[in-house]
Amino acid sequence: MPTTPRTWHAPVAAARPIKDVRQILVFRPSAVGDFIFALPCLWSLKSAFPGSRLIYVGQPWHADFLVRGRTPVDEVLVLPRCAGINAGTDDAPALERLIDHVRQRRVDLALQIYGGGRVANPLVRRFAARVTMGFRAQDAPDLDQCISYAHLQNRRLQLLEVTAVAGARSVLLAPELEVIPADRAAIEGILGTADAPFVLLHPGASDSRRRWPVAKFGAIGDSLASQGFRVLVHGVASEAGLCKTVIAAMRCPAIDLSGRLSLGGLCGLLEQASLLVSNDTGPLHLATSLGRPAVGIYWLGNLVESMPLQQHLHRAAWAINANCPVCGKPNLDERCEHEASFVADVTVESVLALTEELLAIRAT
Repeated sequence: MPTTPRTWHAPVAAARPIKDVRQILVFRPSAVGDFIFALPCLWSLKSAFPGSRLIYVGQPWHADFLVRGRTPVDEVLVLPRCAGINAGTDDAPALERLIDHVRQRRVDLALQIYGGGRVANPLVRRFAARVTMGFRAQDAPDLDQCISYAHLQNRRLQLLEVTAVAGARSVLLAPELEVIPADRAAIEGILGTADAPFVLLHPGASDSRRRWPVAKFGAIGDSLASQGFRVLVHGVASEAGLCKTVIAAMRCPAIDLSGRLSLGGLCGLLEQASLLVSNDTGPLHLATSLGRPAVGIYWLGNLVESMPLQQHLHRAAWAINANCPVCGKPNLDERCEHEASFVADVTVESVLALTEELLAIRAT
């Protein structure tokens, strides 16, 4: 391996495989959607180094969700409070304990795939892995080998480039995420005894700019209900009001699932759903990783970053607004203070046409 840091600009196929890899550490303490983007990368590593142990440094929810059999991850280490990553101030004693623990593990390969690396790269270097690699923005310190990091790039492909530098060939799997028996058990009683097919609506998103208007979600729900589908509206507990507003906008009855499902339970529900219609957020990316039919409503820049690798059962409705509809300021590189939707111009008719495409595929 090279003895000086390197940022790859030549084709990554020139990378040389790393020998005798027994322990791999992946640093990505992300939210749900961003974790889903990393699944092809994780499977690629596991395929390239089949006897290795894959250790994931993430958030508490990763420790709950990444149980054996659902993903290729073997173990989760929870990142304590860390300034610039998941908190305003460090939990210095806990960070030192994590660093000491990882050093004792004698990791062979550590990948920083969380972001540009200004804060994360120095932390990953402290883990003292035999080889470090990952993303590097222009203002970030080096790792042993780096891929340049930029915005408005497809995140899944970007992550696969990192694994290619490690010598791992890309592995495209459908599904990328497995539903396990506990996920199916978690939804017992949710659907009742009715055997009619159902569709799932997810009107929430952490960024208000990515939320399609609730009245339009309601119109989609009514149209699908008129075709004989039961309509379920999903959200986390903090989105209960949003889900109730969607249901109130509908003429047909719908089931409110806000706050009722664990992440695993949501996987179990998506496995049985005829279709998901969702904003660009975690449940949408769960559905595509499970190979389930899904219509996503995207702001165009997010579509570039979020587009799944498997397209057969994915359809995208997108808006191209780059400027805030309230103040007119560009929001691609910076955000203004307004909370207006940037996807409100997406029409109900265009989303319905995409649902019809997917339902027709499912019917054949």
